[in-house]
Amino acid sequence: AAELEYESVLCVKPDVNVYRIPPRTSNRGYRASDWKLDHPDWTGRLRVTSKGKTAFIKLEDKVSGELFAQAPIDQYPGIAVETVADSSRYFVIRIQDGTGRSAFIGIGFTDRGDAFDFNVSLQDHFKWVKQETEISKESQEADTRPKLDLGFKEGQTIKLNIGNMTSKKGGAAKPRVSGSGGLSLLPPPPGGKTAVPPIPPPSSTAIANHVTPPPVQKSSNASSADILLDLDAPAAASKAPVSATTDLWGDFSTASSAVPNQAPQQSNWVQF
Repeated sequence: AAELEYESVLCVKPDVNVYRIPPRTSNRGYRASDWKLDHPDWTGRLRVTSKGKTAFIKLEDKVSGELFAQAPIDQYPGIAVETVADSSRYFVIRIQDGTGRSAFIGIGFTDRGDAFDFNVSLQDHFKWVKQETEISKESQEADTRPKLDLGFKEGQTIKLNIGNMTSKKGGAAKPRVSGSGGLSLLPPPPGGKTAVPPIPPPSSTAIANHVTPPPVQKSSNASSADILLDLDAPAAASKAPVSATTDLWGDFSTASSAVPNQAPQQSNWVQF
């Protein structure tokens, strides 16, 4: 697994000063004022890299890139990297070689922003390491927990109740009445009555134009014998024509009498 891990660069600073520091005689911490800040022992380039969960501080030559020293860091803050008590631009790191020997040296940056970037890069890396550790721990705990069996048992069924699929009492849904124009109209509510449009009253003009024929008055002197004689008599000699005042057809007789007499013509049609 270590061979498959790749090395990533977290931070690069082109100017860094390296100092030899005196051994610490008390627990009060390191102080940069005890160093010879005007005369650094070495000057070069600093690179912060990571490989897996381990970070490395590498001091390299500016031109050739040759490695001068490196400090592996397993946790931060920790003994591998410490800040000084009197400045934020200087740090004490523990360098190691391949044989297991180690030493403490001081490093410092001319620009305060470079020191801030160096500090933040280490903090971000170990914050990521902490998150990865918590995630892997939770996954291991989840694997050891008994798994829930959410499958159906033999013969177990479920019932889904979806609204508007069936009507009440299990009956089929009522069909919708289609009106004109292809629009779907709802049927009238149950128990409702359809209102019949009222019949408009006849207007006074229609009443005035309606003519009722007057009843035909019969002579009171006519006897039952005359009625029988009238039935036996031919239609031409039955009765005298009714006066114009009581006959509805009087206008037509008057119009025909006004025409002058003409000679009778021979015709196959019977004249009525």
